[in-house]
Amino acid sequence: MDAENLKLDINSQLFLASICKYPLQAKIAFANWRNQSIGKQDIELYNRGYQLVHVPEGKDSADAKMIALGACILRSYPTAKEILVCSSDGILIHLCNELQNQGLIVYWVRRQGQNLHIENRNTGKLTHYSLSMATEVPSFEKVVEQIQDLIKNEQDSINARLHSLAAIASLFQERCNININYNQKQPQIEEIISLPEELSPKSIQQEKQEDFAKISDGKTLDKFLLKIIQDIQINSPTAKLSVSKLGTEIQKITGESPNSIIKKLKLGSNFTKYLESSPTFTLKASGKEYEVTPLLCK
Repeated sequence: MDAENLKLDINSQLFLASICKYPLQAKIAFANWRNQSIGKQDIELYNRGYQLVHVPEGKDSADAKMIALGACILRSYPTAKEILVCSSDGILIHLCNELQNQGLIVYWVRRQGQNLHIENRNTGKLTHYSLSMATEVPSFEKVVEQIQDLIKNEQDSINARLHSLAAIASLFQERCNININYNQKQPQIEEIISLPEELSPKSIQQEKQEDFAKISDGKTLDKFLLKIIQDIQINSPTAKLSVSKLGTEIQKITGESPNSIIKKLKLGSNFTKYLESSPTFTLKASGKEYEVTPLLCK
C-alpha cells in the first residue's frame, strides 16, 4: 500500500480481505514517514500489523520502492497466491503486470472520490466499495435483484392484507344477513301501535303552528314559548333548556328564526334580549350559554 496516496481504515481492509480467496497474511505500507501530512498514520498502521517501509523524500519515491520490492515478493513469501496493490498512481500498472506474469492473482485497488475501485487484473471483474457508507456498492444486476425482491415482498404483504380484508368483509356480510333476517321476523311498530288522531305528531305540529299564527304581541308570544318549554320538559324533565335549544325548537315549528320573529313583532333586536326583558322568563348564565326558565316554574 502506498500510504502517501491511499489510506485504508480497518473496515476497508476487512472488505478487501473478504473478496480474496485466500486469507490475508502480510501487509506492507510504503511512505516517507517523516512527512508531516501523514500525521500519526504510521502508529495506527503499525498497531494493525503493517510492515512500515520508509522511503526518502522525492516524487514517486514510494511508487518506485513498491515496484522494486513488489516485483520480487515471492522471494519473501514463496507461497503467496494473491496480492493487493493499493495505489491510485497509474505507474503501478507495471507492478501489476509483473506479478501476473509470476502467476499471482492481482487486485489493483484505487480510490475514485468516496469509493474504492477494486479490479481483478486476472479476470477483469470490478468491485466497488463506498468509503463514506462502509459497504460494498452493489452492481446494477444486484440492485435490480434487490428491487425485485422488495417489490415481491410488498406484493406478498398486500395480498395478505387483501385476504384479511376479504375475510372481515365476509364476516360483516354474514352479520348483516343475520340482522336483516332478525328484523324481518319482528313486527313493525306501526303495525301494533297507533296514536289517536288528536295526539299524532302531525296534529300536535299543526296545533303549534296555529298557535304561532295567532301571535301578535309579547303576551301571546310568551304563551307560545311557555307551551314549547312545557313540551320539552315533559320529554326531558331533568335537561337544562338553553336559549339556543329553545330557538332551534321555535324554528322547527315556525320555519322562522327567533330573531326574525322578534324583529317582525317589533319586540326588540334579538331573541336573547327579549327573554331578558320579559317578565315571564329568567335567564341564567351557564358557561357560554344562557339557561332559560319560566318564572312560574322557578
